[in-house]
Parts: sequence; structure tokens; C-alpha cells
Amino acid sequence: QDKFAPLFDIDRTFVLIYNTKGMIKTLSRLALLAAGLLAFTACQQQRYTQKFPVYKGYKKAPYTLKGVRYYPLSVEDALYYKEDGIASFYEADGDPGAIGQRLYRHQFYAAHRTLPLPCVCRVTNLSNGRSCYVRVADRGPYIDGRLIDVSTRVARFLGFERKGLERVRVEVISVGDGPWKRTR
Repeated sequence: QDKFAPLFDIDRTFVLIYNTKGMIKTLSRLALLAAGLLAFTACQQQRYTQKFPVYKGYKKAPYTLKGVRYYPLSVEDALYYKEDGIASFYEADGDPGAIGQRLYRHQFYAAHRTLPLPCVCRVTNLSNGRSCYVRVADRGPYIDGRLIDVSTRVARFLGFERKGLERVRVEVISVGDGPWKRTR
């Protein structure tokens, strides 16, 4: 049987109705493929889109904690910062970070010992390739061998919430907010 059936004739022009079962099947396959592609690209990298209050200037003064002196990087050096190390996660639900911003579990935030605050970094899980952008707005971790602490939501997104620790790559994207924002 022909897939096309004439509906009516207007001045020798035929308007055809396509076999609707085949069209629905094709459209549903295309919709499923599009949804799969969107889900795949969304998994690869989370865009930094959260709104945070603008912090005036940079927090880059040296500080001492438990007898250890820490010297944050200059803004210029931080812009080219890229390092691999161990990430852990923590939850500061509603507690203020080092720059006074309240941190909540649903946000993409992080803590680093020596990056100027605030800054935006791309954190990539080296075991599965997933990455996301985080706002570094706190100091830490103060455990030997750890490079960065991320929020619970970031750990879940990167796929290491159950493990607790993971090898990651940290790359600075920008330093500062508003008129103080600097990028490479």
C-alpha cells in the first residue's frame, strides 16, 4: 500500500497526507535524540549562572591559621593558575564564607587556601571528565594533601559525593566581581 494518499484536488495540485504512524514514529525518535543530546551536553559542563552579591575589591591579604602563614596569589598570578589535586566537599549551609557571603548547599561554591577571593574556577573531575564552574568565596581546606573544598552540590554534580575525595583539576576563569572583575 502507498504511504501517500490524496486528500483533495485543487487545480491539479494534490495535497497529500503522509502515513501518520510513520510520521509520529519518526518525530518521536527525533525528539528522543534531541532530548538525549541536550542531556549529554548538560552533563559535560555546568555553566556558572548563579547570582551572588558583588564583592568590592579582592581579598588577598596574607593570613595566619593555627600558626601557619598563608600568602594568597596576586590577581595577575591567579589568572593563570591551573593545578591538579585532591578535592573534598563540605557544607556551610547559611554560614558566611571568608568574604562575608552566605553559602548554601544548593550553590556552586568552593574554598581554596591561596586564591584571591572572590574568583570563578572551572573544576574538572579527572576520573570522569565532568566539570563545572564554581565561585571561590571561602578559605580552606586545611588538611594536608587537599587542594580545594567544594559544596555538596558540586561534589554531587562532579560525581564524587559518595566517595568523598576525588582527583580534580582547578583552573581560574576570572578574579573579582563587577568593576573589579579580571579575566585572562
